[in-house]
Amino acid sequence: MKTTELVKIGNRELSVSNTGKVFYPQTGFTKGEMLKYYVDIAPAMLPHLKDRPLSFKRYPDGVEGLSFFEKNCPSHRPEWVETTAVWSEQKQANTNYCVINELPALVWAANLGVIEFHSSLSKKDKIETPTMMVFDLDPGEGARIVECCQAGLWVRDALEAAGLECFAKTSGSKGLQLYAPLNSKASYEQTKTLAHELALELEREHPDQIVSKMAKVLRKGKVFIDWSQNDPHKTTVCAYSMRAKPVESASTPVKWGEVRAALKKRSPDLLKFTPAQVVKRVQCWGDLFEPVVKLKQRIQGSRFKVQSS
Repeated sequence: MKTTELVKIGNRELSVSNTGKVFYPQTGFTKGEMLKYYVDIAPAMLPHLKDRPLSFKRYPDGVEGLSFFEKNCPSHRPEWVETTAVWSEQKQANTNYCVINELPALVWAANLGVIEFHSSLSKKDKIETPTMMVFDLDPGEGARIVECCQAGLWVRDALEAAGLECFAKTSGSKGLQLYAPLNSKASYEQTKTLAHELALELEREHPDQIVSKMAKVLRKGKVFIDWSQNDPHKTTVCAYSMRAKPVESASTPVKWGEVRAALKKRSPDLLKFTPAQVVKRVQCWGDLFEPVVKLKQRIQGSRFKVQSS
């Protein structure tokens, strides 16, 4: 039986439903616990959502139920939930994305069963200007996040040699994601070309460990450096977003020392975090991903130099 209750979030009154529904059957983690996580993590998460078109991944009945991606903001949204229209050449039509700039909107979306928030690399008013360059490190069959740690350190070193600082977060699944903040004049042609170039260089330097092509048959035992995410019509899972896996987890910013430790100890468990752990990390260290929205960097030159290890 459906249950609803009115709650006051900031200056908004919201109706939330079925808070006792189990969203993660393996652990008993409920929808209400998910809503509480998003309330608790909002101060760190909202700056990474601010003014960005969002794709939702909705699981109305939890991670073992039916799910769907939603790009067009639901028509039944409250009038105070912001939207932005983005033209799609493929569809020859606008997609009307949701924009989450305040806590009530975040809770409203989570109440719809949105477990995963996937954000654009651009802001709504400059959709052709990426504010960051991203590298999604995806382990193929037989590889783990441990191997992604090694790949991530290689990517970081190459970016540093090119004068760019980058920051790491777990995907909340099995991979690692690196973000090089720009927050300056840049184009997707630049970021996508340079990200592809770096992936190719690392593939040439470490052919037994790195692959730059998307075909899954080529990924066995290797780490795929997905450079193609640098695209105006793609979204990537937002920092602090939960993930729809058997056990509740979240995409978690990590320190480079943690990446090195996981690699040294060959331990994937060192980079697995529950929502409660993520909140405690923020309480202890603040938002480790804050530089991604604040640090201004420029792409210099057109080639990466990858040195032999």
